[in-house]
Amino acid sequence: MNWEVVIPLLAFLIGMFVVGIYTSRQVQSGSGFLQDYFLGGRHLGGFVLALTMVATYGSASSFIGGPGIAYKLGLGWVLLAMAQLVTGYFTLAVLGKKFAIVARKIDAVTLIDFLKARYENKWVVIFSAASISIFLFSATAAQWVGGGRLIESFTGVSYPVALLIFSFSVLVYVIAGGFRAVVITDTLMGIVMFIGTLVILAGTIIAGGGVPHIISTLAAENPNLISPYGADKSLTPMYVSSFWLLVGVGVVGLPQISVRAMSYRNSKAMHQAMIIGTFVVGFIMLGMHLTGVFARVVIPGVDIGDKVMPMLALKVLPGWLAGIVLAAPLAAVMSTVNAILLIVSSSIVKDIFINYIKPEASQQSIKRLSFSVTAIIGILVFIMALNPPDLLIWLNLFSFGGLEAAFIWPVVLGLYWRRGNAAGAVGSIVTGVLSYILLDTFAPNMWGMHTVVLPVVLSLAAYILLSLVSKNSPQSSLVKQGII
Repeated sequence: MNWEVVIPLLAFLIGMFVVGIYTSRQVQSGSGFLQDYFLGGRHLGGFVLALTMVATYGSASSFIGGPGIAYKLGLGWVLLAMAQLVTGYFTLAVLGKKFAIVARKIDAVTLIDFLKARYENKWVVIFSAASISIFLFSATAAQWVGGGRLIESFTGVSYPVALLIFSFSVLVYVIAGGFRAVVITDTLMGIVMFIGTLVILAGTIIAGGGVPHIISTLAAENPNLISPYGADKSLTPMYVSSFWLLVGVGVVGLPQISVRAMSYRNSKAMHQAMIIGTFVVGFIMLGMHLTGVFARVVIPGVDIGDKVMPMLALKVLPGWLAGIVLAAPLAAVMSTVNAILLIVSSSIVKDIFINYIKPEASQQSIKRLSFSVTAIIGILVFIMALNPPDLLIWLNLFSFGGLEAAFIWPVVLGLYWRRGNAAGAVGSIVTGVLSYILLDTFAPNMWGMHTVVLPVVLSLAAYILLSLVSKNSPQSSLVKQGII
């Protein structure tokens, strides 16, 4: 075991434990457990909001899977990855003030709280909770695999042991501190991710003999590595364009991102977050994916893409610095896992148990159930992650597509189109989810587009048509009161 690498990482994990314990006391002493545990009391400033969105969105795919594919496909994947530049800005621009205002008026803690109040239909809630559980479970598994592989790479322990260490570390402070722990640590993680990206990119360029030498070496190996189309010419203009929906504008449909738009302090904080978040996301995505491409010159012949970044850090950096830099992807993985665990547990506890099973449940029983559900989900994901895929990014992108097909129109049109109703929302969710799963299974990337495009179009058609056909159905109280 390389202790020069391990010690900085241990210090990082111990810091997370301390934050979890501290924030646990804040949650225990707070007056509103649900508000604090799942939303941090709606008191996020602009800097914190920006970094928690960046750290939540920047996941194992951004730091491990994405650079791993860039290693295989070349600069074309960097171009595709930059579609993510607009994520934070677009999410806050579309949801922004209106979503936060509505959420405060109805005291919404989760995305499904908003959908429940907007459509006043139990099937909207049930189908939404089921969609979140299905797709976020696969996203959580992807992050768990990423965390396990990282710890395996820089400690030398076996993958199952590394996975156990990661699982225990995450569950302790998520269960202890909830959303408040997540946003505090996300701020620290966002800073670590930014610095880590800068250091690993600089180290790779130096090790590769400078950018001109790296580019010429890539071109000599395969000219397509420096083209927009990828080493295997799979990155067609249609496919790359469709990715702007999946990882760009479509992120407004991701519950783990949209819930951030409920939690900021005021409009000034929101505007600050839009600017800071756009800059940080752009730098991290460009830096990490360029690093993945440049790594092909420094460490040629890597078969498993997910191992590129850990191997690269250990090769081009001193041990102690590699340990600090490898905290960046570990930070990204942990912060995304935290957010996803809270979304899934809140959909079960808040949206199903409290709404339909035991509305009169005490704060103490809700607290115990929240802790228990979060722990059980983590254990189930640990078991699933014991047999990992070669490239975890596909698990993550599958989750993205499914959630966007389910939620983008019920959320966006639910905010901005008064005629939208429960029939449209149910039809949109069911159509989006079923069509996405069927197309991903039997006809992926139809017509050269990413699979998500057609389900999103079909779910839009279902929302509009069913809302118009059932125009005589009762309007929700939010519409009647003019809140929507």
